[in-house]
Amino acid sequence: MLRRSSDCFSACFSGAAIVAAGMLAVAVPARAQTVIVAPPQTVAPPPPRVEVPPPPPSGPVGMAWQPGHWRYTGDAAAAWAWQPGQYVPIPQGYRSWVPGQWVRSETGGYVWQDGHWG
Repeated sequence: MLRRSSDCFSACFSGAAIVAAGMLAVAVPARAQTVIVAPPQTVAPPPPRVEVPPPPPSGPVGMAWQPGHWRYTGDAAAAWAWQPGQYVPIPQGYRSWVPGQWVRSETGGYVWQDGHWG
C-alpha cells in the first residue's frame, strides 16, 4: 500500500491530480514536477550507479547529460529499477542540469525530488 506524506500533501498539492499505478504520482502545476513517494516499509534506494556519459550528440542545440537514477517500481520483490542517464537539449536561458534525488521523509518512506535546470 502506498502512502502520502500528510504533513505537506494538503498544503503543497491541493488541487493536483493524483495517479496511482504501483506508486503515488502527483502533478504539481506550478513547477510541472512529479512527486513519487515510496512507503515507509520500502528499503532505501541503492546507491547511484556510476555512469560514464557517451560523447554528446552533435547538432545545433547544446545538450546536457541527465544522470541516471533509481526509480521506485512499487513491486515488493524488486522495489527499485535503474533509469539510465540521457542527453537532453538545454532550454534557452539555462546552463546546467541539477539532478533529482531520493530524500527520506518524516514518515519513514522516500520522496523523489525532481531534477531541474539551473
